[in-house]
Amino acid sequence: MSGRLIVVSGPSGVGKSTVVAALHRQHPFFFSVSVTTRARRASERDGVDYRFVSDREFDALVGAGELLEWAEYSGFRYGTPKAPVLTMLDGGNDVLLDIEVNGAMQVKTAFPAAVTIFVSPPSRATLEERLRGRGDTDEDQIALRLRIAEWQLREAVERFDHVLVNSSVDATVAEILRILNAPPTRAQS
Repeated sequence: MSGRLIVVSGPSGVGKSTVVAALHRQHPFFFSVSVTTRARRASERDGVDYRFVSDREFDALVGAGELLEWAEYSGFRYGTPKAPVLTMLDGGNDVLLDIEVNGAMQVKTAFPAAVTIFVSPPSRATLEERLRGRGDTDEDQIALRLRIAEWQLREAVERFDHVLVNSSVDATVAEILRILNAPPTRAQS
């Protein structure tokens, strides 16, 4: 039996990583570590949070067809290595991807049965507060990420299977668990 592909997406600063970590404590899945051309933040570990690569290395991965999806976000590229995802799915394991909206749509096109979940902030003000609270994002990047978030929020309703407002990590995780534990619909089976 093949595992399920679960895609979690949402604006930068919405709390996806926190939600995914809390979800992992309650639902076993393989977490696919993305590659990125973005510089590593002080709190991040290479190979755990992301695999940090140069533009040249990223180009080589794309050229060799080694990425399941990839997209540019806020001036940097992010992608999902294909081989570990397919291996885990074939082994019957659920796989979770925490990826950008355009990448999520690429995955949904390639894997129509993927469960796509968009995590939304309670408000634009809350999102801005979270981005500023990180203390590692300059004003230009905050403004760019807020503009991108507005587009993502408009797209999410039409393009994702589920849109969840992250007002509380526990409530968001509970809703994702409800989605994952619901019996499949006729369209999914």
